Amino acid sequence: YGKNTIKFLRLHREGKKHFVKEVEVCTHLRLTSAHEYLEGNNSFVIPTDTIKNIVLVLAKKNGIPTLEQFAIDICKHFMTTFCQVAYVKTYVQEVPWQRLHENGVPHVHSFIYVPDGIRFCEAEQCRNGPLVVFAGIKDLKLMKTTQSGFEGFYKNEHTTLPERKDRILCGELFCKWSYGECKDFDFDCIWNTIRECILEAFAGPPDCGEYSPSYQKTVNSIQMCILSKVPQVQIVETVLNNTFYNVVDMKNLCLTNDKEVLVPVETPYGSCACTLGRKKFLEA
Repeated sequence: YGKNTIKFLRLHREGKKHFVKEVEVCTHLRLTSAHEYLEGNNSFVIPTDTIKNIVLVLAKKNGIPTLEQFAIDICKHFMTTFCQVAYVKTYVQEVPWQRLHENGVPHVHSFIYVPDGIRFCEAEQCRNGPLVVFAGIKDLKLMKTTQSGFEGFYKNEHTTLPERKDRILCGELFCKWSYGECKDFDFDCIWNTIRECILEAFAGPPDCGEYSPSYQKTVNSIQMCILSKVPQVQIVETVLNNTFYNVVDMKNLCLTNDKEVLVPVETPYGSCACTLGRKKFLEA
């Protein structure tokens, strides 16, 4: 049991310059007994209102140096404070505020909401077990208008989809990775590097791009890029929800539409998912 959707803004001031972290936190516990479920005995139960207040107090006392460190602080607090807690899991996601710039000059106290992917993390620990950390990015919308196709797929009497050598590749990406056992990592630096890997593998070189024969291959390319460039990452889970675009038929309007006006296909939409990891970690 636990408390979901604990939302708050943490404001940090350094003179005239302000820093903000707005987050949403979910914290769940498993106790050493099930008396509350089996007997209605609540003597071990930590009220969810208490869980919420602990999260807010930790934000006040420790700040939020990184999402991962804040999640670690929450897990450690419950494990060290309450002997009846057998397992704790904390999820933290960040509202994407970025500092506002005016003519290239960063503003001291103004920010802009930039929806270019939401950062999140998870930390979990069993009593007498290691503290494990995950991180990720979700709701990252990506598109390239060429250098993508889909050919040579299996066909039978139910197949109506034509092969395409050139199409728009567009989708909403979810990517979550595991660090394994918690260590003293530079979580901000790693997260930024992985985001760059995602964009690089999706788009290819800026002057020419890179051909994608399928959404599946693009997902794999993203994962391979992350694992090759970020040794701290052990496993990468990636989901790409696809958005398809159809060319509008303008013959009745006496116009030729050479893939210049297209409409999105809202539903049903495609999706592909893959989990890729280092062999030694998967075997363990």
